[in-house]
Amino acid sequence: MNQSRIRLERVTKRWDATAAVDNISFDVTPGQFVILLGPSGCGKSTTLRMIAGLEEASDGHIYIGERDVTRLPPGDRGLSMVFQSYALFPHLNVADNIVFGLRSRKVPKAEQRERLAKVAELVDLTDYLHRKPAQLSGGQRQRVALARSVISEHPICLMDEPLSNLDARLRSDMRREIKALQSRLNMTVVYVTHDQVEAMSMGDRVILMQHGQIVQDGTPDELYNRPASAFAASFIGSPAMNLLPLVAGDNGAVIEGEPTTPVAPLAAVGGQLGVRPEDIELRHSAAHGVTARVLNDEYLGADTIAHLAVGEHTLRIRLSGRHAITGQTCRIGWPAHAAHLFGDDGLRRDDLSPYHLMPTAETTATSASPFSSFQDAVLHPPR
Repeated sequence: MNQSRIRLERVTKRWDATAAVDNISFDVTPGQFVILLGPSGCGKSTTLRMIAGLEEASDGHIYIGERDVTRLPPGDRGLSMVFQSYALFPHLNVADNIVFGLRSRKVPKAEQRERLAKVAELVDLTDYLHRKPAQLSGGQRQRVALARSVISEHPICLMDEPLSNLDARLRSDMRREIKALQSRLNMTVVYVTHDQVEAMSMGDRVILMQHGQIVQDGTPDELYNRPASAFAASFIGSPAMNLLPLVAGDNGAVIEGEPTTPVAPLAAVGGQLGVRPEDIELRHSAAHGVTARVLNDEYLGADTIAHLAVGEHTLRIRLSGRHAITGQTCRIGWPAHAAHLFGDDGLRRDDLSPYHLMPTAETTATSASPFSSFQDAVLHPPR
C-alpha cells in the first residue's frame, strides 16, 4: 500500500464533554489535494492536527499507509506541515530555515546543499537565501515555509490556512504556486481553509465540515452544483445560493409571501428552494415567473449584484456588466435543473423536482421581441 495514503476511521476528539470532532471517517488517496473546509470552530484544524500527531484522538484510528499512527508522535508519521504563522526562525537566514529539519536529522552537509539548491529554485528563492525572514515579503516567507516542507521529501504535506495572512493578490498567486508545486511533486496534501475560493480553485476534493461532522465530501463541482444540504448550498458560492422558505399555495408550494406562482410540488412545503444568483433571469412576460422588485444594485465592474424583494424575502441575482435597475418591478425565473429543494431537516431532496420557470418553446416564440425589448429597457436603461 502506498505510504502517502491517509485514512481516518470513526475519529473523535473531545474536550471534556464537547466533541470538537465527532466520529468522522475519510480516505485520502496518494497524490490527492484534499481540502478541509468549513467555518471557524467546525473541527477542521483539529482534524488536521490529529493527522499530524499534534493532538491525540479521543476515539477512532488514523492510518498512514498500512501503519496505525493514532498514538505515534509527529516525528514518526512521515509527513511535513505548513502553518498559518509560517513558524520561521527570525535569527536564521532563509537557507538555514529551509535546511533546519535536515540538520536536526543529521543529513550529510553535501546532501543538504544539493537539496537546498533544487528546492530554492523550485520555489523561486535562490536570490534570497542569505536574507532574514524580516527582510522578506509575506509571499516570500510563505515560500520559505513551503520549501522547508518540500525539502524534507515526505510524501504527505499538511497545510493549516497557510495563506490567511496574505493580501488578496498574493493569495491568488500563492494558490497557483502551491497547486503547481503539489502537481509537480505528486505530493498528498491535506489543506485546511475557511476560504471557499481556495477550496474551489485548489482542491481535487473538498470535505465540508460543520459542528465537528462531515456535511459533504466530493469534488468542487459536486459541492457547487449538487449541495447535500442547505448549509453546503449557503457556504459555497459568492454570493451564496438564495434559500427561500416554501409554504402551501393553491397549486403547489410557493415562496413565502408570494402566493401567485407555484415553484415546486406541495410535498416541498416546509422546506426551502435554493437558486444561485447567476441562474436567475429577469423576464418580461406577465404570464411567467415570480414577481419581484429591485431594492438596490451593486456594480462590481465585471458584473452587478442586485437585491430583489420577493414576497417576504430578499434574494440576490448576478448580472453581467453594469445595470442601473434599482426600483424596477420585474419577473424572475430559472430553469428547473438550476433549482434545488431542501427538506425541513436541511438535507437535499432528490425525490422532488422544482418547477421550470423559464419560458416554454411556445412562449419564447411568441414573446421573443417583448422579452428582448424588456432586457434592453430594464437591463440597459438609457443614460
